[in-house]
Amino acid sequence: MKKYGYIRVSSIDQNESRQMKAMEELNIAKDKIYIDKQSGKDFHRQNYQKLLHQLMPGDLLYILSIDRLGRNYREIQKQWRYLTEERQIDICVIDMPLLDTRRYKDLLGTFISDLVLQVLSFVAESERDNIRKRQAQGIAVAKAKGIRFGRPEAKMPKNFQQLVIKWRNNKITCEEILQICQISKATFYRRVREMEIS
Repeated sequence: MKKYGYIRVSSIDQNESRQMKAMEELNIAKDKIYIDKQSGKDFHRQNYQKLLHQLMPGDLLYILSIDRLGRNYREIQKQWRYLTEERQIDICVIDMPLLDTRRYKDLLGTFISDLVLQVLSFVAESERDNIRKRQAQGIAVAKAKGIRFGRPEAKMPKNFQQLVIKWRNNKITCEEILQICQISKATFYRRVREMEIS
């Protein structure tokens, strides 16, 4: 039996140190810990897929909490059954002792584990939905306050309109304007379209 750890955070800028500390306390070798920095909406994660190729029957997989495995109610349950029944590995959810497949192998234990798994996977997906709603609300509030997202808009020189007129009259090339204004071709054509509309 080999021990593995799986760690997931939702984005590159999030810190996985809390999960890593839990794995180190269980003496899981660093080369047996797989980390993904992406959404838990599905299981198409590069390092999770690598982990699946390593797992053999009888191995033990640790995750800190069920939402680190994923955040999709049906997918979590489907993946749990795939790992425990088809791949025949054990799973231990560190912060939920009832979700430890090494214990409670009788019918009652399986029933209790299934109930807890359903409740926690429902909570994980609900939290994902709530995060998305809060993000959308935050973006709407920021936009209402005039906060812009994305790269800052390129400032055009005061003579941009005269440069466009010269370009239209074939007195200057597009490439020359791009160099003068320090803008991309896409920005140039977008600004030309905006001039035509206004």
